[in-house]
Amino acid sequence: MIIRTHAPARAALIGNPSDGYFGKTISFAFSDFQATVTLWESPKLTILPSARDTETFDSIEHLSQSVRLFGYYGGIRLIKAAIKTFYQYVSTHGIHLDRRNFTIQYESTIPGLVGMAGSSAIVTATYRALQTFYGVSIPKPELANIIRSTEEKELGIAAGLQDRVIQVYGGLVYMDFNRELLEGRGYGDYIRLDPSLLPPVYVAYRTDLSEVSGVYHNNLKARYNAGDPAVVGAMKFWADITEEARGCLERHDYKRLSELMDQNFDKRVEVSQVSPDNLRMVKTARACGASAKFTGSGGAIVGLYDGEEMLRTLETELAKISVKVLRPTLAPFSE
Repeated sequence: MIIRTHAPARAALIGNPSDGYFGKTISFAFSDFQATVTLWESPKLTILPSARDTETFDSIEHLSQSVRLFGYYGGIRLIKAAIKTFYQYVSTHGIHLDRRNFTIQYESTIPGLVGMAGSSAIVTATYRALQTFYGVSIPKPELANIIRSTEEKELGIAAGLQDRVIQVYGGLVYMDFNRELLEGRGYGDYIRLDPSLLPPVYVAYRTDLSEVSGVYHNNLKARYNAGDPAVVGAMKFWADITEEARGCLERHDYKRLSELMDQNFDKRVEVSQVSPDNLRMVKTARACGASAKFTGSGGAIVGLYDGEEMLRTLETELAKISVKVLRPTLAPFSE
């Protein structure tokens, strides 16, 4: 039997990056890009490389770009870490696994280093394949925590919980990472929202190379832990506008939602450095009449647009600065 599982890309509609700091976010998963894991029984446990794990290059420039985009270890380290933490989970919970081995391979169409949660998608798809192969069921809130731990503790990838939550749940989700909930029961309040509430939204991403999200998060974490008033205040601001944005969705007040999304990005500029190319991307989208904010830590933006003419203008103007626009297809809620 061949098992094939998927995990979609995601975009933070609002509230990021407060999810790593007991804040609130609304995020949606979209299926235009996804990580896919294929697994089948075999005599030995084997991890097959994908294109991003290649050791053969067309030129020195090709090697340099590959390392910058995928790191020195590609995606195999993500698969290894997921298998290890899965085994730790079942061992800790007294779950017996049969003696079968498997071969596993992944591929991903999620653009790298543009804030669409490509790494966590590979880990999420791997966990889905392992659960199916061994007949193990892990509750969704707990699974999101394990996926985050896999990346943070095993691989040193710093990020908040929202990526893992939305890729585990799918669809459109409001997330409250209240400190008392996280420290008490171990997970936040994750509420599925009616997908029909989402207004016309676009996602645009840089087609040149961007930057590793952990660089941004590590700097922010250090300042937050040091009690930097600007950063602490920003986290509260992002949580507050997320709560307001949820009401805007329910009332179909998309004008105010658009304003809040812009404010989300503007506050980020106040408390951290944004590269000129990323800033240009946001300004170009706004000059077309659309709202614009980062989907994650940089390299891609999400916003609201008004009508097909504005969408075409966005496509034309952003293409001039090597940015591609898509109208995302909302991924369904996972079962």
